[in-house]
Amino acid sequence: MTEARTSEARPAGGIPSAGAPATPGGPRTDAGRRSGVGNGGDGRRGSGSWVARRLRGPDGRWSWARITPYLLILPAILLELLIHVVPMGVGIWMSFIRLTQFFITNWGAAPFAGFGNYAVALDFDNPLGRQLLQSFGITLVFTILVVGISFVFGMSASLVLQKYMRGRGALRTLFLVPYALPAYAGIITWKFILQRDNGLLNEFLVNTLGVVDNPPFWLIGGNAFLSVVIVSIWQQWPFAFLMTMAGMQAIPDDVYQAASIDGAGIWQQTRYITLGMMRPVNSVLLLLLFLWTFREFNTPFVLFGDVPPDSANLLTVHIYTNSFIQWNFGLGSAMSVLLMLFLVVVAGVWALWNRKVRRDA
Repeated sequence: MTEARTSEARPAGGIPSAGAPATPGGPRTDAGRRSGVGNGGDGRRGSGSWVARRLRGPDGRWSWARITPYLLILPAILLELLIHVVPMGVGIWMSFIRLTQFFITNWGAAPFAGFGNYAVALDFDNPLGRQLLQSFGITLVFTILVVGISFVFGMSASLVLQKYMRGRGALRTLFLVPYALPAYAGIITWKFILQRDNGLLNEFLVNTLGVVDNPPFWLIGGNAFLSVVIVSIWQQWPFAFLMTMAGMQAIPDDVYQAASIDGAGIWQQTRYITLGMMRPVNSVLLLLLFLWTFREFNTPFVLFGDVPPDSANLLTVHIYTNSFIQWNFGLGSAMSVLLMLFLVVVAGVWALWNRKVRRDA
């Protein structure tokens, strides 16, 4: 009788059945895991939310050792909500109301517009839509030029300074000066350099080189676009240099030595080792440069003021003009949301493409 009952409760293999009680030292079944059997018998680890289970210890009680890291990052999370998420939510809400100068002191009285502001911004048959499309095209060309040239400059400087040479430390420090300077200080300096009558650039072109007779305008007209591109490259390329230099220093020297023994030249080592192993760093770098450059505001605003020339009317300045010059905050907010969605889509497509490349590699 005893052996019969034991065989019923404990099938072959020594594993208890779902309906049989588990012994304290015995293995757990799926049913036991779901019900919490085997963890004190009260199911504490299986109960509650995922967060609660993460914050409990092995015995099912709250663990200060696990709670403390979340408490330490709580102020940063609250600050992030305060300075980023809350303003973003307010901006999205503003894009759905007709917030003009008549309702600036009483937002609640502004009429609801629905998707009307978005329809106006995306209607390329009216002047507002055409101006937005033109500004988008200028910004796209500006971003491609700045990101491409900054990346090439940064990568080239890193390759040159990768090997030991005299004065390498001084050159590194000199290259990082534009990135270390406050943005407004650097841009204002460039604004004085680009002045037509008293600027250093025209003084050099007219009196020193003598290549032009009449000093050109650099801050108005068609040359304004070239000016904002040059200043932005001067600001951005040191970051590309810093990132690529750090990535190259992480490549072991043994890899280059082995390639040299196998007969690989400088060009082959650069192409297959340096650029190949730098692909993850370059991917992140290009994405960051694109996002930062596409929403560049400080450089054109400080160089040209509230109303930039048509050739340098970047998208962020165009949004600022619609919001704070024409007092149409609803339309400006809708344009800002469209800009945010565009950058989110670009970042998502870039991430998916890089994942596919890594999978196929």
